[in-house]
Amino acid sequence: MTDQRKVLLLEDDGNLGTVLQEHLQMQEFEVTLCADGEQGLTVWRQEQFDLCLVDVMMPKLDGFSFAEEVRKVDKEVPIIFLTARSMKEDKILGFKVGCDDYITKPFSVEELMLRIEAVLRRTGSTDTTNNADEIQIGSYRFVFSRQLLIRNDQEQKLTPKESELLRFLCLNRNRTILREEALREIWSDDSYFAGRSMDMFISRLRKYLKEDSSIEIMGVHGKGFRMVIDK
Repeated sequence: MTDQRKVLLLEDDGNLGTVLQEHLQMQEFEVTLCADGEQGLTVWRQEQFDLCLVDVMMPKLDGFSFAEEVRKVDKEVPIIFLTARSMKEDKILGFKVGCDDYITKPFSVEELMLRIEAVLRRTGSTDTTNNADEIQIGSYRFVFSRQLLIRNDQEQKLTPKESELLRFLCLNRNRTILREEALREIWSDDSYFAGRSMDMFISRLRKYLKEDSSIEIMGVHGKGFRMVIDK
């Protein structure tokens, strides 16, 4: 299993902060929750994080000021603002101080997860497998550029879509992938017909990988899929 990605969550609403923390932990993030900007800045200076989720309106130190302090030291760590303020001027200021995305409350956790994964992919803060052309999947070797799945010198030629979907599953192994996330990433379309097509491709990949019982592409009811490799 890959190392957990570390998230610093700054949210002064205790109920919302706990809900977000629990949901992120379910998605296998390691989450540190802080209730104000000063506490968040202290924690950030003591540890390394893969992502900062920052409420704009916080006591002691607001989200914009927190981001400004972070950017004086670290230009790379992704920052997503969470805010009830939807004015254009606030969004412009958010991007000026260095945020990577800006999500307005109320939002769904599904939308938040899609935005988090998009930012992590864009900033290169995902699994180091991300740039690999050859990926080990249990006893299989997956060569993305050649669209080949190899086991015991037996080769299975994949279609371009099968290769893209398998690579996406590998990059997100042991994490639940929302159906909408996969459809937008691979098909650029989250319609009913694209969804049915994806289900067919998932079935094909399960068939190709069936010789290794340690590999499972699980359906997560009402959400999506999760590739689990028990090795």
